[in-house]
Amino acid sequence: MDSSYRWVIVAAGGLMGCVAMGAMFSLPVLLTPMAEATQWSRTGISAAMTIGFLSMAVTAMIWGALSDRFGARPVVLTGAVLFSISLWLAGHAPSLLAFQLSFGLLVGGTMGAFFAPMMATVTGWFTTQRSLAVSLVSAGMGMAPVTMSPLVARLVGAYDWRTVLTILSAIVAAVTIPTALLLRRPPMQAMQVHGTDSPPADMTVRQAVTSPQFIVLVATNFFCCATHSGPIFHTVSYAEICGISALAAVSIYSVEGIAGMGGRIGFGLMGDRFGAKPVLVAGLLVQAIGALGYYFAHELAQFYAVAALFGFIYAGIMPLYSVLVRENFPIKMLGTIMGGTGMAGSLGMATGPVLGGWIFDTTGGYGALYITCCGLGLAAFLIAMTFRPFNRSQMTAQPV
Repeated sequence: MDSSYRWVIVAAGGLMGCVAMGAMFSLPVLLTPMAEATQWSRTGISAAMTIGFLSMAVTAMIWGALSDRFGARPVVLTGAVLFSISLWLAGHAPSLLAFQLSFGLLVGGTMGAFFAPMMATVTGWFTTQRSLAVSLVSAGMGMAPVTMSPLVARLVGAYDWRTVLTILSAIVAAVTIPTALLLRRPPMQAMQVHGTDSPPADMTVRQAVTSPQFIVLVATNFFCCATHSGPIFHTVSYAEICGISALAAVSIYSVEGIAGMGGRIGFGLMGDRFGAKPVLVAGLLVQAIGALGYYFAHELAQFYAVAALFGFIYAGIMPLYSVLVRENFPIKMLGTIMGGTGMAGSLGMATGPVLGGWIFDTTGGYGALYITCCGLGLAAFLIAMTFRPFNRSQMTAQPV
């Protein structure tokens, strides 16, 4: 198997991630039209996204463990089919509860099939340029605000929200199902790990999930994602409240997406050069400051400036979690461990939509949301500071 095929795996992961992530994050764009058309509360609609992230959290390790056992291709292919069907069902939901279950439980639960299996497969193909590879896959996901969000905004101008979700289900099926067929298991030579970051080959799953390293990564990812989930989900609504048109408000997502692509590649290169941990820690601190920046934004230019910084940082640091997992855990369990960290991230992402909706319904504004997110970001920074790589003596002292 030619090693150049590893870049095909990277491209496939980026493309599927872009389309799937863009479809799930169509809900912030659909939030206002749905509320106006159905008279459902913003909190109730936002709760569908919260349920989605909770469902991702529950299923993340399952999808990851299945990919460890069967490989990424059948797992991602199954997820792609179920994801498309779930979007169609959400578009035909007759009630708020039905929408919350179809979009939240089903769309969220199947979205997890695109993350842990893909990241585990990509990192398994690379012994060098690891940070860059996962960052490029993540950059594909970051294209969603640049491509899918404007598409959804234009579709909303021509169709009702139910038709938009139906169209999205067809797009997802047409792109992700054939692309999933390109996936292959890493060749054995790529699976061999060399260097000082070699994880202990005899580590068990039980040792891994009870280790301080795993616990720190899980806690950091939770608070990290809780920091940016609220600003990501409620930016469009907040901008519209400030008097910015819907199409212009959606363009803020595009700025975040463009900056995020640069952040993913930039952080990937810095991670390869300086190490994943120090780059991650620095990024977490800046992310906390960036979240607070939205508190002071009221005009479109101000939103663009904050979005450029915030998008560059939060998008750039996310792939580094996968790099730290690859460097500290055996490849035989990468899908499971990445599913575990993804579970924590999904739980963190679940806090933002409902928290922001509750704050808005309670206070009539979003100011308290951004102050809270800054505090969550500082917590992520402090927890990440405690991460220490495995060492051999530590592992031999642990019971099997």
